[in-house]
Amino acid sequence: MNRRFVQCALAGGIALGLSMASAAAQDFTISSSAFQDGGWLLQKNAGNNPKNPNCVGENVSPPFAWNNVPAKATSLALLMFDPEGRGGMGVSHWVAYGIPVSVTGFAENEVSKPSEKYVGGLGTNKESIYLGPCTPPGPLHHYTFTLIATTHGVKDLPPGLTREEFFEKSTGKLITATDLVGLWKKK
Repeated sequence: MNRRFVQCALAGGIALGLSMASAAAQDFTISSSAFQDGGWLLQKNAGNNPKNPNCVGENVSPPFAWNNVPAKATSLALLMFDPEGRGGMGVSHWVAYGIPVSVTGFAENEVSKPSEKYVGGLGTNKESIYLGPCTPPGPLHHYTFTLIATTHGVKDLPPGLTREEFFEKSTGKLITATDLVGLWKKK
């Protein structure tokens, strides 16, 4: 189980119920060809909202790929969370679940709009698609993309769940998780 994922989940006061992963599940990984783990997100990955001067990008979602989904997984979830957002209260930028295990990633900009490859939950800003960073000038933010293997069926959960509601409805259904962190700071 990934340490950063546990810290973010516990910071949100969420009881996860993840089982300890088997040795084979330790190879479960998520990556992006646009940035390395702990590396900088690109300017185009930042949010784009003309009404918010802190949104200085194009809201192009980075590409993602994953490997070695645990054999007992029946669907995946992908969450994007900024623990430093809103003065340390955290911002959920994207909630996606019901991703079939046959899906092995998302292309660049694919999740900046609704997709048939996932069920859209609701982020803090009440959107069901990827929303890139819109941080004010100041400290560095860590955007954690957490990929979770679950035993939920692809259509088990209704659209529109928040991050917290997803975890509440997932007690006993989470197998393991892996994450990728992208950094962003408005310059």
